[in-house]
Amino acid sequence: MKTTIDIPERELADAIQFANAKTKREAVVTAIIDFNQRKRMVQLMKYAGTCEALVSAGALQAERRQG
Repeated sequence: MKTTIDIPERELADAIQFANAKTKREAVVTAIIDFNQRKRMVQLMKYAGTCEALVSAGALQAERRQG
């Protein structure tokens, strides 16, 4: 999608440097992908520890030792 936005020069220069990007577009796309991944991880962390295991860790380790 083509769009026009006003990005502060210093912030864009930092994004290009940190992303090791060759173009402004590459830096912006990289920043958006990174932002989205971080937000997805935050969403997933809400569920950490909420899933009941079908097999306990101790039982799994015992089974591995027997196998």
